[in-house]
Amino acid sequence: MTDFETYQSPFTWRYGSPEMRVIWSEAGKRRLWRKLWVAMAEAQIPFGLVTREQADELAAHSEDIDVSRTLEIEKEIHHDLMAEIRVFAAQCPAGGPILHLGATSMDIKDNAEALQTRQSLDLVLLKLAKLLRAFQDKISAYANLPVMAYTHLQPAEPTTLGYRLASYAQDFLDDHEDLLRIRQNLKGKGFKGAVGNAAASVELLGEQGQLDFEMRLSKELDLPFFPVSTQTYTRRQDLVVLSALSALAASAHKLAFDLRLLQSEMTGELAEPFGRQQVGSSAMPFKRNPVEAEKIDSLARLVGSAPLTAWENHANSLLERTLDDSANRRLILPQSFLAVDEILTSLATIMDGLVVNQTAIERNLRKFSPFSALEQVLVEAVKRGADRQATHEVLRQISMQAWKAVQQDAANPLIKLLATDQRIIKWIPEAELADLFDTSSYLGNAEASALALAARIHERLKE
Repeated sequence: MTDFETYQSPFTWRYGSPEMRVIWSEAGKRRLWRKLWVAMAEAQIPFGLVTREQADELAAHSEDIDVSRTLEIEKEIHHDLMAEIRVFAAQCPAGGPILHLGATSMDIKDNAEALQTRQSLDLVLLKLAKLLRAFQDKISAYANLPVMAYTHLQPAEPTTLGYRLASYAQDFLDDHEDLLRIRQNLKGKGFKGAVGNAAASVELLGEQGQLDFEMRLSKELDLPFFPVSTQTYTRRQDLVVLSALSALAASAHKLAFDLRLLQSEMTGELAEPFGRQQVGSSAMPFKRNPVEAEKIDSLARLVGSAPLTAWENHANSLLERTLDDSANRRLILPQSFLAVDEILTSLATIMDGLVVNQTAIERNLRKFSPFSALEQVLVEAVKRGADRQATHEVLRQISMQAWKAVQQDAANPLIKLLATDQRIIKWIPEAELADLFDTSSYLGNAEASALALAARIHERLKE
């Protein structure tokens, strides 16, 4: 139970799923430590260093975690792993004397963190796949729905809602590919001792024996090891992992920020779901604030800052090891994964319940899409013999006049203005102008490209 009388990280109760919290919990970490010690004992049996009875006893007590007792010992000796060893050894009269034989602390800690990272990546990939499936459905449903597109936060030309959603999904699909590759290439330190040369293991097992020992452990843990390490695995791996999480967070931030813009009454085209009993503001009862999207952006910024610390940990890992990465890694690794976990959960909620306001979409198209047809008018006039530069100036003057009317909340008069301007109808008769202002005829390959991306998601997730 959370103790609210003292500071608790919001990641312990507010942000992140129970599954991700378990992975990075103290108890979960210590279970992995014990798993590694049991695997070590098993691998040392063929070398005559450990008996079957000792290994079995360690395995039998591998789940008997007593964090409170361990922390009491740590206060006395100021070493977290040794405190766990003492508790574990006390539970195992036969196996305790051989516990941690030939290992250094980071043989246990770094391999455990590699396993935690892999478990976390598996959960992130699972949630990201769920999000991509939601995108696939929405892209397919709205592939041909025209919407106004915006550049510089100003109306530009029409596109389709499905195509806009596909642009976000494409980024998430690339994020999925990057994270999957990183997960597949993830490595542990192995069991190479205090400075990485496995001196203690070679002394115990011989050079070939040490290689066989590591091979057995790698197979048992289903975890490849770096062939070369210092006291730790290279901190470059943390940088790669956190950079990929940062890229995913950036993709999420982009989508959430755009949704906040599109949910504002200035456009009003899209909105995140809003619960029947949900309160938007303590002061303004009418408010429907995009709180999920804002939360996503807030957490994404936190994740985006983590690679800088990871960069410094890697670049400043002096010689065979210093301890100045230890404290911040207790924060940046779990918090980044927990933040991404929460981001993906919120994104899935938004996409599943995405509110599409077709009335607002049509209103904005009526208001702004005529301006986008000016390029077609220009091209068509030039094809028929008009001076391109002179016609561009005419269209600019007319469009500025139309803009004034729109800004006064009047209907867009652009077509009427063009149809009564002799400089235009000289080249394009009034009867032909209307065809050039058909929104559905100026969407390019938006529908086809959106559907192709949806199909790509489907095929990727089948693999």
